[in-house]
Order: sequence, then C-alpha cells, then structure tokens
Amino acid sequence: MPSFLAALTFAYFAYHAVEGDRGLLSWINLRQEIEAAEVTRVELAAAQATLERRVTLLRPESLDRDMLEERARAVLNFARPDERVIMLRTELPANGN
Repeated sequence: MPSFLAALTFAYFAYHAVEGDRGLLSWINLRQEIEAAEVTRVELAAAQATLERRVTLLRPESLDRDMLEERARAVLNFARPDERVIMLRTELPANGN
C-alpha cells in the first residue's frame, strides 16, 4: 500500500511538472511568446529609428529642403503643372486581383 501511494504521489507531481501552470509545456509556450515579442521589439525599434531620422530632417536646426517639400506636397496634395503623378495601390483588393 505505501508503494501505491508513493506511485500516485509521484504521478501527481510528474503530471503537474509537465502540464501544470508552471510546467514544462507552459515554459515552452512562454519562451515562444518571448521570442515573438523580441522580434516585434526589433521591428518597432527599426521603425522608430526611421521615423526619428525623418523627424530630425524636419527640425529647424537641420532642415532638409527636400524632406520639407516632400511632406508639404503629401499633406497639401500638391504638384506642379509640369509634373506627372503616378498613383500606386498600397493594398491589394480582397479578391487578390
């Protein structure tokens, strides 16, 4: 009888070591979530660096005339009479055509 209770106790702890809230499977899922969050963090840091670089070009102490003209044209939807405007689709239609 004592060996049966010991086996049940061992089985209980072994099950929860694998399936429990702090078990092996939870640890594996948590590692995957951490890796995905790290990839997202790197992508967002790159996007932030790009935006910061563009904002720096618009600051009064380091104003880039080309960047200022680009932003003014985008905001005002303006083009000179001798320019051609090519509109590009940014999204594909829902049916994939």
